[in-house]
Amino acid sequence: MDNKNNHAPGRAVQAAFVGVDWGTSSFRAWLMAADGQVLAHTRSSEGMLHCAQAGFAPVLQAHLAQLQAPAGLPVLMCGMVGARQGWLEAPYLHTPTRLDALHQGAVPVPFDFAGHELRILPGVACTDARQPDVMRGEETQLLGAIAPDFTGSVCIPGTHSKWVSLQHGAISGFATCMTGELFAVLSRHSILSHAVEATEAAEVAAAAQVPDAAFLEGVASALREPAALTQLLFRLRAAQLLGHEQRADGAARLSGLLIGAELAAMRARQTAGDGQGVQLIAAGRLGTLYHAALEAAGFAPTLRDAEDASRQGLVQAARRLWLAPR
Repeated sequence: MDNKNNHAPGRAVQAAFVGVDWGTSSFRAWLMAADGQVLAHTRSSEGMLHCAQAGFAPVLQAHLAQLQAPAGLPVLMCGMVGARQGWLEAPYLHTPTRLDALHQGAVPVPFDFAGHELRILPGVACTDARQPDVMRGEETQLLGAIAPDFTGSVCIPGTHSKWVSLQHGAISGFATCMTGELFAVLSRHSILSHAVEATEAAEVAAAAQVPDAAFLEGVASALREPAALTQLLFRLRAAQLLGHEQRADGAARLSGLLIGAELAAMRARQTAGDGQGVQLIAAGRLGTLYHAALEAAGFAPTLRDAEDASRQGLVQAARRLWLAPR
């Protein structure tokens, strides 16, 4: 296992469960007290793609040992571990669905390890054939970050950004934008690979820095002409060839163009009376970028930490499954 950040568990507070956020390329686990206190945590790059070869059970066993999780402690998991290609498929709940009912769809994993009860939270699906969509993991973040009776819009940026509409604490609909994946594909496998810094590290750093002029100009251009996105993308390369722009700004401008196009599309979806307030669930520099872009698009964002949202969502669901007074 790599990239560990493990703390020895506190002995003064009794552990109540282990929460696991298992993504496509990442693994995070927390040893939790009933009041939501983190007693220990561990993380690695052993996501679903890794486990497709190495297996899910050995990875979880190793992390439970690292956490010094007592035998018999329940384990609640969310994310891609419950996908069709994950450890065990946790069927989607269908919209509309209340966030406080997610635990009712938790699927038990038939695996015996030190008496731990293992469950995987479900994802959520929009089954309308005209607007089909799915999410896994984001529903847990919503449970952890959003007030129980919230009505409004939530943006969760990432490889596949989610825009979620909630009505009185229920997911009424959502849309996915492949913004992060498009950035990766275009910057590595298209003509625009010549317009960004050569190494992946430089590419990511340039795209994730605190918003600079190139990023904000890219956002503004896409907001002005969202239907011309394919033209704007080629102009990025042409501007460098003609000496109007520097390659060092290429990744930031590309990121701005793609995020700006996403926000233009989502802004057009807003209906009269919705207002422009939006809850933003994000982390680090990506949160900074989206916050700035949302403001440029006329939204009024409120930023909430993505990792804290996942952890608190697991706490909320675990309380309903195991920790509620009997």
